[in-house]
Amino acid sequence: MLNQVFRSGTAIGALVSEATYAQSPADFIIKLSVALKECNETLYWLNILKDTEFLNSKEFESMSNDCQEILALLISSIKTTKQNHQTK
Repeated sequence: MLNQVFRSGTAIGALVSEATYAQSPADFIIKLSVALKECNETLYWLNILKDTEFLNSKEFESMSNDCQEILALLISSIKTTKQNHQTK
């Protein structure tokens, strides 16, 4: 499970980094959308680690809160890009 968290958690940053040099607004949205899916998967694995008591409440809350903030940023960035792309 730790490997899954590591894989999905680091994929978020890699995808956001790729999005920085996206070829178009659509490409940017695709990369951030995949990052959003990876972030959601990371939350899933964190919940399992909490439920199996591998993580204590404090550890879980810290990581989960960070992940929720990243989710909110990704959702906002995707929505803003879609709105700006549709108006042009």
